[in-house]
Amino acid sequence: MSEFFQQLSYPKHEHLADAPALDVRDLTVRYGDFLALDHITFQMRRQERVAVVGPNGAGKSTLFKAISGIIKPTSGEIRIFGQPPGGHICIAYVPQRSQIDWHFPVTVADVVMMGRSGKIGLFRWPSKRDWEIVYDALALVDMKALSKRQIGELSGGQQQRVFLARALAQEAELLLLDEPFTGLDAPSQEAILHILNIVRERGVTALVSTHDLDLAARSFDRMMLLNHRVIAYGPPEQVYVADNLIQAYGGHIHALSFETQTPRELILADSCCEGPDEHRWKK
Repeated sequence: MSEFFQQLSYPKHEHLADAPALDVRDLTVRYGDFLALDHITFQMRRQERVAVVGPNGAGKSTLFKAISGIIKPTSGEIRIFGQPPGGHICIAYVPQRSQIDWHFPVTVADVVMMGRSGKIGLFRWPSKRDWEIVYDALALVDMKALSKRQIGELSGGQQQRVFLARALAQEAELLLLDEPFTGLDAPSQEAILHILNIVRERGVTALVSTHDLDLAARSFDRMMLLNHRVIAYGPPEQVYVADNLIQAYGGHIHALSFETQTPRELILADSCCEGPDEHRWKK
């Protein structure tokens, strides 16, 4: 592995020294008359890992697109290391897999090289150094052996690892991953979490949306429970409680009590993903 990944130090871009990694204040996004995000306010510390959870259509993807600068908020303010989103190459946004054209004829190495475009500039060829960085990033996520494969030929877990390699090659300091675990088996999910551990050690902050509440509570520093507004934000043990879940999921929550002496049990049936998930909490 080259000195590039052995000696990564942050910040690499112009940041305000004491600014949080991400500072979102009173963010509101409307699509016509539809209120997608309603006065969202939260902060993330540097190197923190935060999971965004909530029902389908709650505004998770809209939040990520606003932070990355893809869409313009109706009102509010977003600061990344003290600066606005526009022009930042330190942000790596990976959308949901369903939004990516996997039939586009491009190799794994080419996808990762796309992360270098902000460093290389338009109409310039990658240097030997750029290719070294690309292959080091692929080695870090255990995908170097498949560097010449077409991206569409890979499994879902492999595709996610390639996009994480692209973020490494980009030298991203803020990762926005929209539903990276959807459709992946347990080993593939654990592989993604392992890579997130590696990039955290290199100074990277990660905001990740997921429908898997148990995984979010188990593997992230903080959770955001979102349904167009922030229902709760904080450590998992404070967010992942019945009252908050009832507020966020509404009709998806069902209360069961078979005996009067038995504590009421809550079941969340969320069918927005590839298969129904059940989560139970005792209240």
